[in-house]
Amino acid sequence: MRRIRLAYRDDDRTPVIFCIREMARRHYDIEVEVIQIKPTQDYEAALFNGACDVIIEHLEYLYDEAARGKRVVLFSAPSRGGNLELVVSPRVARPEDLKGGTMAVRTQGQPHAVALWLEMMGLERDVRTADVPDKEVGRWGQWKKIVSGECVATFMSSLYLPHALAAGLKVLEVPEIPIVGQYAQACLAEFAAANSALVMDYVKASIHAVCLMLYRREEALEIAAQEPMRRMKIASREELERQFDAIVKSLKPKPYPTPQAIANTFEIAVLDYPAAREINPMSLWDLHWVKQLDDSGFIDGLVANLAKP
Repeated sequence: MRRIRLAYRDDDRTPVIFCIREMARRHYDIEVEVIQIKPTQDYEAALFNGACDVIIEHLEYLYDEAARGKRVVLFSAPSRGGNLELVVSPRVARPEDLKGGTMAVRTQGQPHAVALWLEMMGLERDVRTADVPDKEVGRWGQWKKIVSGECVATFMSSLYLPHALAAGLKVLEVPEIPIVGQYAQACLAEFAAANSALVMDYVKASIHAVCLMLYRREEALEIAAQEPMRRMKIASREELERQFDAIVKSLKPKPYPTPQAIANTFEIAVLDYPAAREINPMSLWDLHWVKQLDDSGFIDGLVANLAKP
């Protein structure tokens, strides 16, 4: 059986990752070795020091590496966006009500996306931002700054909503900023060139996993209820299903990034890595595997088959 070493950082990604592993094993003769790498510094080095073949999250730093001469390939983007919810004070009924207030911004992940969202909504001059690291409030605990009265809103992962809602806060439905979100994947250009057929089958497995989660919920849940549930430290089936559904909401069967998502993600990357400004963001993307599968009818056929009652 052929092998790909897939590295990730945060356990929140494991339902998708282990569905990929299982579809690769069942249907495409690939053993996916799942490797968690922490801290971030070690994760960012993994592609370049031979610790893994593919990574599945946190890709912005690759633009900086490309500016330094490294050759990398981004080849799949199955997320619709960042999958974040705007959590607000009960008094906020519409985006305009945020004017004059302060948004708590999580410093991990893609904090600059908040500035892009405010600009998109025309609120950049009327809403202040305050950086709030997880170490101050707990993982995705920026909502506590709303409860204390210091802030009026924050974006947070839907996986972590229950405590915020229990504290009396609410979700305000707003347009999401288009970005290349979670579960986008990348490898070295050298690896892709030397293993094109393997990458093609791995992309098939990745698409198959997403479609399984979208259209065969119970089957995918059985996979998530094993190692992912343990790694995510989820105690009940009910909570697993809630988090699984929150993840699935962000997925799409055809993993093309939109032009606006690429542009926004590049803008975010440049704010953290100014040297990346000289890079053409399109030069990192190679979607020919996805396009061949799309043009051949593979994706439509997979959806049709899995969506059958």
